[in-house]
Amino acid sequence: MRLNRRALLGTGVLAGVAACTSTPTPARQRPAFDPGDWASVRAQFAMDPAYAQFAAFVLAPAPAPVRETIRTYRDGLDADPEYTPPGNQAPDQAAREAAARYLGAEPGQIALTDSTTMGLGLLYSGIRLHPGQDVLTTEHDFLATHEGLRLLAERTGAKVRKVRLYDDPAQATADRMVSAIKQGLGPRTRVVAVTWVHSSTGVRVPVRAIADLLAEVNRGRDERDRALLCVDGVHGFGAMAAEVTDLGCDFLASGTHKWLFGPRGTGIVWGKAWDVIAPIIPSFSQGAFLAWQSGGVPAKNTAELVTPGGFKAFEHRWAMPQAFGFMTAIGKDRVQQRTQELATRLKAGLREIPHVTLATPESPELSAGLVCCSIRDMQPMQAVERLHAQKVIASVTPYNAPLLRFGPSIVTTPEQVDQAIKAVAGLR
Repeated sequence: MRLNRRALLGTGVLAGVAACTSTPTPARQRPAFDPGDWASVRAQFAMDPAYAQFAAFVLAPAPAPVRETIRTYRDGLDADPEYTPPGNQAPDQAAREAAARYLGAEPGQIALTDSTTMGLGLLYSGIRLHPGQDVLTTEHDFLATHEGLRLLAERTGAKVRKVRLYDDPAQATADRMVSAIKQGLGPRTRVVAVTWVHSSTGVRVPVRAIADLLAEVNRGRDERDRALLCVDGVHGFGAMAAEVTDLGCDFLASGTHKWLFGPRGTGIVWGKAWDVIAPIIPSFSQGAFLAWQSGGVPAKNTAELVTPGGFKAFEHRWAMPQAFGFMTAIGKDRVQQRTQELATRLKAGLREIPHVTLATPESPELSAGLVCCSIRDMQPMQAVERLHAQKVIASVTPYNAPLLRFGPSIVTTPEQVDQAIKAVAGLR
């Protein structure tokens, strides 16, 4: 039996598999969008132009096409609870397809989530570990990775080891980072959990080189003991142009509401080894329903089966394709070039200030958009407050010890970078 909307509603599920039954609200007028003009790109955002935005990646604003789509879908759902986007029989599939095009992947490799943390939780809760297998991560990863692995260890008894990739982040090197991973590997290390761009320091980890190392290690291993490279990609996703084939990892988890400037509360996990991940939250996929109705179980694990079911903020999820389209229109390479040019300009200016110590490597090969530093004799939160008074919005890294953090992006201008440098120079 093929499921239709009425059948799904009968089971209490809104899956969006029928044509829309409401007329969507017309899109509101917005500035013309010229993806080749950075001023036009910035004009698509509703942020207060009086402030230089260096923390937009925290709870990222969405550009006009995304906001309008969310508004249209929200109004449609408010008017008719059976509403789905016009002409789209499977809006979740449209989100998968858009993510896959952006990543250079296949739609069937994409699980939909609410955040990077949810994605990592699905991976580290669902991965099947055999007796004697262990996990390797680094000292520099965020709570989402460390806590996810701690809980994994509690459930399975697996040992989790942490290696140090660098002592001084500003002096980090690709060779040392890869060497640290190599030295930390055990003969039955099943999971290698790393972060693409460290939110603590701005260091960009050489994921491809680590993947190449693991490929060599795995050549001599049984398939069940193959080391899987799992990546928290959130501070590279959207800022860097790399596709999953460029990274070479097995899984990549990321929210789409940070550097991609997508709808808040949305995310993805890309993977090429879903057979090793057990679903944690029941899926509302057609495969799950058909198996349940027939009294059976799904034939195999897939990204769709790992995607958590339940009612979502569908107006946000269904607007994900507009976010991918917006960034694609600008050009992934242009976005990366712009982001790194602004970050390089900021680092060069901060480096000349006597009371500032940079934590982020100067090399674009070892950094992305995040720029972290410390101010002599001043706590980071105090610096953030004083910068805000000068209309420069920065943030604090949620680590011990915390640092002052900037994130120049496509919503930032070179002039605002200079404004931030001047403001930091005045912090005494």
